[in-house]
Amino acid sequence: MHATPRLPEVIAHRGNAAEFPENTLQALESAVELGVRHVEFDVQLTADSVPVLFHDGDLERVAGREGSVHDLTWTALAEIPVGEVSRLGHRHAFTYPPSLAQAADALAGWEGVTAFVEIKRSSLRRFGREAVLKRVTEVLKPVLDRCVLISFDLPSVKILRLMTGARVGWVLSQYDEAALADATAVAPEFLFANLERLPPDGSALWPGPWQWALYEVRDLRTARECHARGAHFVETMTVRGLLRAYEESRHAW
Repeated sequence: MHATPRLPEVIAHRGNAAEFPENTLQALESAVELGVRHVEFDVQLTADSVPVLFHDGDLERVAGREGSVHDLTWTALAEIPVGEVSRLGHRHAFTYPPSLAQAADALAGWEGVTAFVEIKRSSLRRFGREAVLKRVTEVLKPVLDRCVLISFDLPSVKILRLMTGARVGWVLSQYDEAALADATAVAPEFLFANLERLPPDGSALWPGPWQWALYEVRDLRTARECHARGAHFVETMTVRGLLRAYEESRHAW
């Protein structure tokens, strides 16, 4: 008998964001209910230093209104719907952003689930690395062993490792020799890269002490190509569709 071809593990990118507003408890819960054991979400800081799940620094895309996350208190932000009406219609019009503390509480109840927690650069620029990283790690302390702390900001990745001893990951802005040198020096447990930033020739990913996670992957063929290049994980917002394709592939084999 032939062995079933291996496929990379699925990370739910901002949760099951194809069906629910991104970075919400509903999106994360849906991904876990579908069987995903790795979720990813983004963290920003509010004006009163509360870490919240939010990708952008502003409200326009998910809330359809002007304003900055960084200028609002948590109490004010918690009352603003982030249902992504322009993308999802009115199905989730009264969905609200969660705090990181709420996400951590949820994670504590999801047995076997790991969270990749991306700390966003706009918060780091606005409030400074020390303030942001301290607040995020304080909130995550009860579930830190279930988290991987990641960022585009390499100095923050270094600091997080020293501060916490937790697993860390670097999200690459570029895939080039300079980035390889930095990755080799830091040796994070994970490297993340956008598929569009990789060489188009299908060449193998840099070997090293890290595991690779590639995003945004939407179909089985691309997932297989990622695995062939050396990716251990793929990130997707289309969680249900990719998991279904994985299952059908296994049955077909």
